[in-house]
Amino acid sequence: MSQMDDNQAIASTSDPLPWGTLWGIGVGPGDADWLTLKGLRVLQSVPVVAMPQGHNGKPGMAYGIVKDFLSADQLLLPLSLPFVLDAHTLEQAWQAAAVQLVEVLQTGQDVAFIAEGDISFYSTFTYMAKYVHQLAPEVPIQPIPGICSPLAAAAALHMPLAIADETIAILPALYHVDDLIQALDWAEVVVLMKVSSVFPKVWAILAERQWLDRASLVEWVGGQQQTLFPTLHDLEHYQPPYFSILILRRTPYGF
Repeated sequence: MSQMDDNQAIASTSDPLPWGTLWGIGVGPGDADWLTLKGLRVLQSVPVVAMPQGHNGKPGMAYGIVKDFLSADQLLLPLSLPFVLDAHTLEQAWQAAAVQLVEVLQTGQDVAFIAEGDISFYSTFTYMAKYVHQLAPEVPIQPIPGICSPLAAAAALHMPLAIADETIAILPALYHVDDLIQALDWAEVVVLMKVSSVFPKVWAILAERQWLDRASLVEWVGGQQQTLFPTLHDLEHYQPPYFSILILRRTPYGF
């Protein structure tokens, strides 16, 4: 019997009580004031708040954003969701976290799963919702959108993310620079998420095309460490931190 088969016993053998609702709340990329009114209202109304944490037990960024909004009588449910790339490790972690969520939801308690940025934009909540639904299809799942980091980065740079008929390419943490080269051939705006791992290669490509003045780098957007580089000049040997976003506009535009 597979792990998922074992886990399904949780849903199938539970008493037919009303299920709690699983809320997915996008809390924004850093600034606590960017949390939406609905997100705040639901966050403060639920008895249980689920939050990702790493292998070392350190709470994820989402908890740091909303911790001042939580009350002492709310139960915190840490979920071990490591920041790794190995697909097998991730799948095991998602399944185990879904079991924890279902164990609470089957008691009729609502749970708010908090995630940095927007709940549908490269978010761990997507996997949580998937596996919870597999274990317990009866669970109501309600996503609440939040501000995603590219929108926040564009605002920090005082530029629009896109205007008129501009096309946008958004690439996740890059491991194949060829993806960038292809995007540069058709998109007027290119956003590179978590660019640190390939920044030297990206810098070289943009320097060759003489586009260093058309690209901007934002680090830790919305946080106390937020740093802006309006252009990439003089950054040839620079190494950005993990939470960095690069925005390239073929036609510079600011306000």
